[in-house]
Amino acid sequence: MRGLYLVTPNWDDTERLLDCTRAALDGGVALVQYRHKDASPDLRRRQGAALLALCRRYGRPLVINDHLDLCLTLGADGVHVGGTDASVAQVRAALGPGKIVGASCYGDLELARAAERDGATYAAFGGFYPSPVKRYSFTTAPDILLEARSQIALPLVVIGGMTPRNAVPLVERGADMVAAITSVYGSADPGAAARQFDALFGAQRKTCANGTGAV
Repeated sequence: MRGLYLVTPNWDDTERLLDCTRAALDGGVALVQYRHKDASPDLRRRQGAALLALCRRYGRPLVINDHLDLCLTLGADGVHVGGTDASVAQVRAALGPGKIVGASCYGDLELARAAERDGATYAAFGGFYPSPVKRYSFTTAPDILLEARSQIALPLVVIGGMTPRNAVPLVERGADMVAAITSVYGSADPGAAARQFDALFGAQRKTCANGTGAV
């Protein structure tokens, strides 16, 4: 798990959603999370099924935000668990060992340690920056990633107002994936935006291979 973690916006226009997601996948995406907080159950099922078919064509996993039932119905690749959702342990028990279970840990290392114990696949930290999508009551300090690296073995996802520019210090501190919504879906060229995020990890891989700054 390494690269752009693409999170979908609250769009009811399924064709537009698929077109932008397809362009981003062409640019370079590690994983897609379907997140539509305002969708009806029927729209959520239809969009989820369409996104799953698209992700299958690109060989990329699709995780569902919050809705374990939808993941089970669609046969999606996993669920992202937020702070007010079912517990990581409950979701892992329902999905079994082969699926992805992501956990929002905000700025709390104890949540990350508990998520690892309960079977999470990755830990998401943030928000690091102001977000046009979600209002955070706090700002997460970048150095929490250094602490997390020393305490847990899970891949680390960073969230909250991400751009290819402001994500750089977070990748340098050990972020494995950068979660983005607006920087991709709000771009005139989602594919180019995705490539910019993907390049962050290509640059780091090249640096590490040269032995000049591995993290």
